[in-house]
Amino acid sequence: MEYSLVCHSLYALWSSPVKKKLILLSIMFLVWVYMLYSCVGYCSTMPSLVVDGYRGKETGSAVARRTESSRTDLVSRLLAKPQPWEDIESDYEEPSIRTAASRDLLDNELEADRADDWDEMRAEQQQRAPEPSAMSSFSNGSGSKKLPQAIIIGVKKGGTRALLEFLRVHPDIRAVGAEPHFFDRNYENGLDWYRELMPKTLEGQITMEKTPSYFVTREAPARISAMSRDTKLIVVVRDPVTRAISDYTQTLSKKPDIPSFESLTFKNRTTGLIDTSWSAIQIGIYAKHLDNWLQYFPMGQILFVSGERLITDPAGELGRVQDFLGLKRIITDKHFYFNQTKGFPCLKKAEGSSKPHCLGKTKGRTHPNIDPEVVQRLRDFYRPFNMKFYQMTGHNFGWD
Repeated sequence: MEYSLVCHSLYALWSSPVKKKLILLSIMFLVWVYMLYSCVGYCSTMPSLVVDGYRGKETGSAVARRTESSRTDLVSRLLAKPQPWEDIESDYEEPSIRTAASRDLLDNELEADRADDWDEMRAEQQQRAPEPSAMSSFSNGSGSKKLPQAIIIGVKKGGTRALLEFLRVHPDIRAVGAEPHFFDRNYENGLDWYRELMPKTLEGQITMEKTPSYFVTREAPARISAMSRDTKLIVVVRDPVTRAISDYTQTLSKKPDIPSFESLTFKNRTTGLIDTSWSAIQIGIYAKHLDNWLQYFPMGQILFVSGERLITDPAGELGRVQDFLGLKRIITDKHFYFNQTKGFPCLKKAEGSSKPHCLGKTKGRTHPNIDPEVVQRLRDFYRPFNMKFYQMTGHNFGWD
C-alpha cells in the first residue's frame, strides 16, 4: 500500500508541467556548474606546467606572473631610448655645445651596442641549430640556475665576444649568449631577475656572463662584490689606440653621419689636447678603471687576457683562462683554425654543433683610414697610462 502511494506521488510530481520544467532546469544548472568547475581546474594547472619546464623548482600562477613581468620589463628596457652613461668622469671642462655633441654621440654608441647585441643573438640562434648531444640535457630541465661565479667585465671592442664563444666549448662552462647589462643598466631589477637569465648548470659547472661596459661603470665593482666577493673577473684588453678606432668604427657603421674620428679625438687640434670625455678615449685609460676595481677585489681574482694574443695564439690564452677558472685544459689548438678572410681564428666545432663557427658580420669590420699624426698623438697620450697598467698587472702587453 505504501509503495503504491509513493509511486503515485512521484507520477503526480513528474506529470505537472511546471514542476517538470523546474527539474530539467535544475539538472541543466548542475551540469553547467560541473563543467565550469572542471574547466577552471584544468586551466589553473597550465601555467604551472609551462613554468615548471622553464624555471625548474618554482611552480604556480604567481611564478608565471613574475616570469611574464620580467620578460615585459626586459623587452621594455631593450626598446627604451638609450641614456648616456654617467659613470665616466672627465678631468677637463668643455663648452656646452661640445658637451651636447658628446651626449648625442654617446647615445649613438649605446644604440650601436644594443644593435650589435641583437645581431649577435640572432646570429647565434641561426648558427646553433639544436643537435642531440650530452650538452643538450643540461638545457632541457637538468640542473639549476645560479648566479655567475665568473664574469667577463671588459673591455668593449677588446675581444670579449670571441673569448666567450671559445669558452662555451668547454663542457664545464655554461654562459649567457647575450649581454645582461645587469650591474650597469638593470640593477634595480634585483638578483632574482638576474639569476633567471642564467643557463642551468650541473654540480661542478661554472656559470658565466659577459658585459664589457662593467669595467668602466663606477658602481659595478661594489655591486658585484655585494653579490659575491669570490666572483672571478676576466678583462680582455687591447691596444687602447686600436680599441678606440674599433669603437668608433662600430658607431660609424650604425650612424654614418657622426663627426670624424679626428674631430672627436681632440678638444683642440692645434694644441693636441685629447678629449678624455669621449668614451672611446676614456675606456682605454685602463689603469684608472682598474684602480676602482682593486678597491673591492684583490688582483688575484682578476685575469687580464690579451686581445692581440687571443688572435695570434687563442689556445695559449684559453689555457690561461681555464687555469684561472680551475678547469681542466680541454680547449686546445685542435679546436681552432685561422680564417684568412675574416683575419681571426674560428672554432672548428661550436658548442652544441658539429659545424665550424666564426663570429658574425658585426666583428672584424674594416677600420677607416686615420691620420697617422692623430694615431701618434694618441699613442703618446696613452703611454704613461699603459706603463702604469703594466706595473699594476705585472704584465707588459707590448702596446708601445
